[in-house]
Amino acid sequence: MTITHNTNLEKTIHRSNQTKLSLINHKKNINRIIDVITKKLKRNGKIFLCGNGGSAADAQHLAAEFLVRLRPNVNRNPIPAISLALDTSTITACGNDYTFHNIFERNLNALASIKDILIVISTSGNSKNILNVLKLANKRKIFSIGFLGNRGGKAKKYCNLEISINEKETARIQETHIFLGHFIFEQVENKLYKKIR
Repeated sequence: MTITHNTNLEKTIHRSNQTKLSLINHKKNINRIIDVITKKLKRNGKIFLCGNGGSAADAQHLAAEFLVRLRPNVNRNPIPAISLALDTSTITACGNDYTFHNIFERNLNALASIKDILIVISTSGNSKNILNVLKLANKRKIFSIGFLGNRGGKAKKYCNLEISINEKETARIQETHIFLGHFIFEQVENKLYKKIR
């Protein structure tokens, strides 16, 4: 049984690494995303992030990295990043009074401006609340970025820039999304604070 467990572990690690390596094919879009986020932040824009389930946790995780600190050896001013899954009261009120499909678009509509950026994180690319917030961003001319799975799903066509992970396993997609988020945010931090390089 130990051999089987070790074999499964090795296969899973290999698949996770292969999925992350596929990001090399998206290098051009990744660099464009880094540049857009940096420019928006330099012009006093904010980053809004959203996702469902594990992707909601990733959205909050990345927001915290910018609001607080991304790397322990880099002390800098907080960078404005907000998760659109604001709190249980807002989520449950919207789900009760409207629908769960509206939770992100209502919050973005209330808080964002044309100076800001929306980052959606979705393993399927087909969640209705993700599609709705992207449609609103398009209407409001808010630049949108997608960290997507499922070859982008329906969300792909509504993003200004997107990285679609061609992988079926949700866990592998999510591992790649958080790696991608960390890499992009580190590069943005480097550009904003050149002395830390």
